[in-house]
Amino acid sequence: MTSSRSRSSPSSTEAQPARPAAIAAAIDFELRRHRNPARAPAEKAYLKSDLEFLGVGLPQMRQIVRAVQRQDEGLDRRQLVSLVGLLWRTPLFERRMVAFQPLLRPADIVLLERMIRQSKTWAFVDELAIVIVGPLVERSPDLLRVLDRWAWDNDFWLRRSAMLALLRPLRRGDGDFRRFARYAERMLEEREFFIRKSIGWILRETGKRRPDVVHGWLLPRAARASGVTIREAVKYLSPAQRAELLAAYRSAPGRR
Repeated sequence: MTSSRSRSSPSSTEAQPARPAAIAAAIDFELRRHRNPARAPAEKAYLKSDLEFLGVGLPQMRQIVRAVQRQDEGLDRRQLVSLVGLLWRTPLFERRMVAFQPLLRPADIVLLERMIRQSKTWAFVDELAIVIVGPLVERSPDLLRVLDRWAWDNDFWLRRSAMLALLRPLRRGDGDFRRFARYAERMLEEREFFIRKSIGWILRETGKRRPDVVHGWLLPRAARASGVTIREAVKYLSPAQRAELLAAYRSAPGRR
């Protein structure tokens, strides 16, 4: 915490926020204290990652971040960005996973884009897109133009992120379905699994509260959609809507 005493106070230096390196070390200590050597190899294999793993669960990682943040609330912006860079620099999955939790300002979108490009795994990309970028865009609608650019990027992880950043409000029953539909329309016939899956995932979550919207948009496009997209999208629709969409999907040439 930053001290409220005068500058002449002998204790004022002690009350200054810890340096980013010290906070990174504290996070690293806690992560290693909660390591699970039995879980780490399975996670590494599941994510097909070249990173090192400690086997720490996501709930524990979030608890660690909250505990450290409570102790060091006085970090200024420069120190906070420095801390993120220090945590991300090490090729350790758990350090990178906790690195982006404080990035919640519009100016952070440049750094977040770089992190998404460097992630190369859905575990980082989905957390960044849904938990960090999504709320940031909700609070700063001017950032929607960034999502529009991502949706046309050559990097499929950025294209996936453009859609997933819209997920939370759509799941709540509102959100910008037209923007998502514009992105999905262009990507609907892509062969990349993670694009197909994300389109179906968002349609599935939207369908929980707005099944007619999902049905109405997907029906004329069902023959173009992939199987994984359709299977996800129909999960929360009515039996009649589900049957109609599956029939339309199967009617495509080559599927009979």
